Amino acid sequence: MLLLLLYGLIFLLPFAGSVHLFDWDEIIFAEAAREMIVSSDYLTVTINYTPFWEKPPGFIWMQVLSMKLFGINEFAARFPNVLSGMLTLMLVYLAGRKLHGDRFGMLWTLSFGTAILPLFYFRTGIIDPWFNLFIFLGFTFFILYLAHERFERRHLNVGLSAFFLGLAVLTKGPVAVLIFALSFFIYLVWVRGRISVKFSHILLFIVVLVVTGGSWFLVAVLTGNKQVVVDFIQYQAGLFSSDFAGHSGFPGFHFVILFFGVFPASVLMLKGFPRKKEEEGAAQMFRTWMYILFFLVLILFTIVRTKLVHYSSLAYYPMTFIAAWVMHNWLERRVEIGRWQIAMLGVVGALLVLVTFLVSTLLRFPDIIAERFSERMSPYTEGVLATDAGWGIVAYIPSVILLAGLVFSLGRISRRDKRGLFILHGGVVLFTYASILLYVPKFETMVQQPAINFIKSHAGPDERIVNLGSRSFAPYFYGQWMPGEMPPGIDVDMKEVMKEKEPVYVVMKADRSERVFTKYPGLVRLGAEGGFVFAVWPGAQVQEGVSEPVLSSD
Repeated sequence: MLLLLLYGLIFLLPFAGSVHLFDWDEIIFAEAAREMIVSSDYLTVTINYTPFWEKPPGFIWMQVLSMKLFGINEFAARFPNVLSGMLTLMLVYLAGRKLHGDRFGMLWTLSFGTAILPLFYFRTGIIDPWFNLFIFLGFTFFILYLAHERFERRHLNVGLSAFFLGLAVLTKGPVAVLIFALSFFIYLVWVRGRISVKFSHILLFIVVLVVTGGSWFLVAVLTGNKQVVVDFIQYQAGLFSSDFAGHSGFPGFHFVILFFGVFPASVLMLKGFPRKKEEEGAAQMFRTWMYILFFLVLILFTIVRTKLVHYSSLAYYPMTFIAAWVMHNWLERRVEIGRWQIAMLGVVGALLVLVTFLVSTLLRFPDIIAERFSERMSPYTEGVLATDAGWGIVAYIPSVILLAGLVFSLGRISRRDKRGLFILHGGVVLFTYASILLYVPKFETMVQQPAINFIKSHAGPDERIVNLGSRSFAPYFYGQWMPGEMPPGIDVDMKEVMKEKEPVYVVMKADRSERVFTKYPGLVRLGAEGGFVFAVWPGAQVQEGVSEPVLSSD
């Protein structure tokens, strides 16, 4: 436990607030928390002080508490997930130890804590780390309930399962119950209905789940916000039928993301699908549930048209569990890590080395990209590439670390030297951490920092700033919008803005700026930086006998 705490203090906590929050997801949740603090309304999630029905308030409450402690800033927005990272690894260790012993718990923690995406994921300000942890705990206690021959206190286990699933609902929504219900149904089919449950336990599970997960919905209805609940449920249902978030992708998106993003567990786990049973009782039951969860997440979020990296993040738990199972049995000489797996570890690792090397090289010499693709580049992309983010020779450090890790580990693994496993995982975690420290600030400098710096320079009670031409939530959080300062709603209506008598500053992406200036000739250009153009609306133009602002014809 002390080692896991030390891991968090080294890899998760430092520099957690050193980079601006990223648009959309990080900023939108932090803004909802900021508005709760400003309005003192802790029951309603709002954006621009208008009900925002896409998410329940569970995670927002965590950020509110963090902001009460550390102030309204990036570190406070991300600190809850730093805690979730430490807690996740500790609970994974305890679960693994309970099932297979101390060494298995350590191997599962090693697998989870060194995979690429989980380390990124625990340093963000998004909902999913807590959402997934609550679902995992719900699954774990339910499995302990089913495995009553080994584990007693059935009422407690089924109650805790429902409680944590309810917290998952309160954190992100009823999709948590959907995932659990589908997994349970598949498990029932798998074991041909041979499970031991009691009616009193089913009733307890339903009551605890409804009371915990439905508490916010009930309060919303009782306080007259019934429509918020209706809109929220409609949105959640729409996730499976339309591209609500505006991020569509190819069908195999999550296969690729998980294969490269959960390296090296993604390769090691491939030997973890044996035909025969190696364990009995609770251990076998837990492994079956992990298989079900892995394939269910893949299929479910392949069906969802919106493709975002964190949508499939629940699969990190079963993937790293199966990889730990393979390593545990390899050390026990019951399973062999084949040469084809060692070769695949080398190929995937080499691809990651190559990609990071090429990115470092091309962004160090952006003229190479500009000359090759100038005719197909948008003004925004040209501006991004023209931004000097300091891509020096140090940007090659992650590539060198991972290459060294592969060179010194794969040969040892092939000779059954267990040190190879630790060198491999150590190389990957250092590669990921170096990438976070070296790449993330540079990318943020290129893709959004000029806009956020401009917004922050015009933040406060006496100035107003909006984004035009594309949706962005940066003006809300970094512009410190106050109630009634701008027309309500998420999308800014420039016709409403142009009725304002006081100056309103405007930020827009360069590839949309000319269209905006043509549509609204009253805007005054202030300048440009990176991929952004800045302007100001000097105040409402009211002509004699005319009460509306003068607009160009569309």
